[in-house]
Amino acid sequence: AAIHPDDASGLAEYWQSCLASGTPVSTEARIRRSDGEYRWFLFLANPLRDEAGTIIRWYGTNVDIEDRKRADQALRESERNLRQIINTIPTAIWSTRPDGYCDFLHDRWLDFTGLSMEQAEGWGWRVAIHPDDFDELVRFWTASLASGSPGETEARMRRFDGEYRWFLFLGDTLRDEAGNIIRWYGTNVEIDDRKRAEQALAESERQSRLIVNTIPGLVAIFNADGEPESLNNQFLEYLGQTLEEFANWAANGTVHPDDQRRHIDALTQALRTGREIDFETRLRRFDGVYRWFQLRGQPLRSSDGCIVRWYVLMTDLDDRKRAEEELRRSEAFLAESQNLARMGSFSWDVAKAEMVWSEQLYQIFDLLPDLQVTFQLIAGRIHPEDMTILGDMIERAERGETDLEYRYRIITSDLSVKHLHLIGHGMRNSNGGMEYIGAILDITQRFLSEEALEKVRTELGLAMRIMSLGALTASIAHEVNQPIAGIIANASTCLRMLADDPPNIDGARQTARRTIRDGNRAADVITRLRALFSKRAAVVEPVDLNEAIREVIALSSGELERSSVSLRTELSVGLPMAAGDRVQLQQVIMNLLRNAIDAVMTVNDRPRRVFIATELGEDGNIRLSVRDAGIGFGAQDIEQIFEAFYTTKAEGMGIGLSVSRSIIENHRGRIWAEANDGLGVTFCFSIPEFLEDRTSQNNGVSTPSGVDMQRGF
Repeated sequence: AAIHPDDASGLAEYWQSCLASGTPVSTEARIRRSDGEYRWFLFLANPLRDEAGTIIRWYGTNVDIEDRKRADQALRESERNLRQIINTIPTAIWSTRPDGYCDFLHDRWLDFTGLSMEQAEGWGWRVAIHPDDFDELVRFWTASLASGSPGETEARMRRFDGEYRWFLFLGDTLRDEAGNIIRWYGTNVEIDDRKRAEQALAESERQSRLIVNTIPGLVAIFNADGEPESLNNQFLEYLGQTLEEFANWAANGTVHPDDQRRHIDALTQALRTGREIDFETRLRRFDGVYRWFQLRGQPLRSSDGCIVRWYVLMTDLDDRKRAEEELRRSEAFLAESQNLARMGSFSWDVAKAEMVWSEQLYQIFDLLPDLQVTFQLIAGRIHPEDMTILGDMIERAERGETDLEYRYRIITSDLSVKHLHLIGHGMRNSNGGMEYIGAILDITQRFLSEEALEKVRTELGLAMRIMSLGALTASIAHEVNQPIAGIIANASTCLRMLADDPPNIDGARQTARRTIRDGNRAADVITRLRALFSKRAAVVEPVDLNEAIREVIALSSGELERSSVSLRTELSVGLPMAAGDRVQLQQVIMNLLRNAIDAVMTVNDRPRRVFIATELGEDGNIRLSVRDAGIGFGAQDIEQIFEAFYTTKAEGMGIGLSVSRSIIENHRGRIWAEANDGLGVTFCFSIPEFLEDRTSQNNGVSTPSGVDMQRGF
């Protein structure tokens, strides 16, 4: 009747199975306290068998583990049953002589290792230690014997079936009145599951002194009136007081002044009602520092129910208190950081369809923080065009995919649109289901800024092309005048041939064909110029980079002639198509060519040479390089040359190379400059080749396959 209804059935079945099989008990369940509150307990029990192996009695403990499920286990035993109960304690106990010779190992240690007392006596116990831990454990034990100082360490011990499990080794000394060590007492606590399991030591009423002094905590024994009878060594060392001095704890500052009233009231109520002691307080250490402790105490009652003694364990939780305070500060800092970063966090249990949002995430979605998060609630905020993303995310989560990432839009209560970026990472929980932890970032401002920046870049690129028009005027006139002059000459010749008697029909026909050819040449020039200086959306398409270079050279031929610049090309044969916007790439090529021409314009002591080459790089990308034999520039210029408004020209604006870098990076490529071994500088850019099965069109903008423009990955 005292067991929590949710635990009763399972506990009963488990208990019956242990009774039937004789298996030691180790389980957890909640027990109802007299005031109706349920608290978690650790159930541990072992059977006592007679010589024939028949179970004649079960001995067990219920340990209150409500606060941390790791509270210290206090077992109170009578003197005449101490040895039997020690052998049922679910931890290994041992003792040695002052020189470390082991002369006692209790049954649980022997049962665990499968060794007999004769095999383990002395130093024989070492065969049960894991080889990787043996040297360190021996060093620790040797140092402890030499210094006489109690301590603790961890090592793995081999179970009887060959499996190694982690144990916490704790040891302390028993000294005579002269301070000489007369015996070592210790425990091996199995910590394989948690590595920090609480140590359980048995203790009887009249012989508790020996075992109490090995407990790694502050232990005090009080009489029925609350007067201290005994303190363990750890308590005395912590306080730096004698038992007589501690008896005046209420007036000598042992308890922190801010806690003293509450401390006295709690103890007074326990003495009056007989209920267990359980509260937190600060105790002064020998050096004057106050540390937080948890006080937990139980009364020992006589056969008639009267309290004869109180046993109190004080556990140092100062580090935990500081950690909790640090955690509170961290949580406050995280909340403020998320608010400033326009970011909210979430957790999602897929199987249970349960979601937990941070306060900042409610603010992003413009929802009240007390609303239960459901997919219907989320769907009510998602932009209609992005609604399919929600279904896709659920499908991927149900398939157990580890990482989720989406970009989508929501519409808030005031009908404003927000752009969000979701990143989630999933892992399997204890039930085997997927549970995701993630964050959602409000990228609306960044999206709008990027959109505005892209517009400015487009306008700036167009402005650059228009600025280049003035410098190309002579080239344009040269290119257009040649076919026009040819047209006029051919037309005049054609007229003369037709005026001959008889008319030269064949000659006139050939002359007309040349006229058409020159007209097409003029039209091609105009078409290339119109494309170069047009304002249109970028479209990724297969681009013959060699042909694009030839067209740029044709447009720049007049300037090359006027500047007396010798241009040499080395265009790779069989070069694959590049993936990009032809006009934008020609804009970059023209800018690099014009920079090279400007670089050699001041050269008078050597030929003015410019070299353009294409090749397929080792990384599979297509590479173009423009090398000049000009004046060059310094290392600092190379680092800053692509920054906006940085220029080495007296009349330059410093935007050409900056725009060129933006164009190449938008083509998923890179552009750089490097000084030649001799004279001048080489500018290079590298862009991916065009692969039909890896590209798709989306509103005139090409994206790699597998990329969803709405999800962003």
